[in-house]
Amino acid sequence: MTIKLDKKPGPLYQRIKTAITDRVESGDWPPGHPLPSEHELVHALGVSRMTVNRALRELASDGYLTRVPGVGTFVAEIQSRSHFLEIHNIADEVRERKHNYSARIVLFKKEKTKPDIAERLQLPPGKAVFHSIIVHMENHIPIQMEDRYVNPDVVPGYGKVDFSRTTPAEYLLKVAPLQEVEHTVQARMPTARIRKLLHLEKSEPCLILLRRTWTKGKVASVATLYHPGNRYELSDHFRPS
Repeated sequence: MTIKLDKKPGPLYQRIKTAITDRVESGDWPPGHPLPSEHELVHALGVSRMTVNRALRELASDGYLTRVPGVGTFVAEIQSRSHFLEIHNIADEVRERKHNYSARIVLFKKEKTKPDIAERLQLPPGKAVFHSIIVHMENHIPIQMEDRYVNPDVVPGYGKVDFSRTTPAEYLLKVAPLQEVEHTVQARMPTARIRKLLHLEKSEPCLILLRRTWTKGKVASVATLYHPGNRYELSDHFRPS
């Protein structure tokens, strides 16, 4: 259960931090996983206890680890929260919690619609639309898989966006002002592919948000947002009109 330091130049404590976050990001150490003790890390890495302690303290401060006095150090259980009634940029939500946001682009292309997607987009089957699948991560732990289809008649520039620099929601809010929004929430067991992308165990369910948005009288986008049921919640607060 030990870790290995890379050979890149830099402070030892920073290399230890990188080695630990690499294990977390890869899924080798899932949320709740116990880390080796400080003594074990000192012995395995051949560094001072002060160096190990600094690395663990900073990772705990950054939200990657949870330290329990007298018990040990564990990979943090991320409890992410998103608004249900409003649409927000998930990257902003993560950064507001002072955590690190990153994304993995799984798929991004133009393709012909299947009948079910065409019906949701209110388009004829077989029409070419933009399709993107992106995994959004908080402190390198997946918190949402976004499977989105976009109507090119409403948002023609979607296919040229660099989603390593922005998110679909942030871009769409800028170029396709919301006229109407439809939300549906479901709880469902994920497919093997989604389970792998979200680093889920076989018994873990997904919290699913189906979203459809209209701009200028046309459906601009439909998205299926998958969230790990054990580390994500949807909530909101509003006053009845």
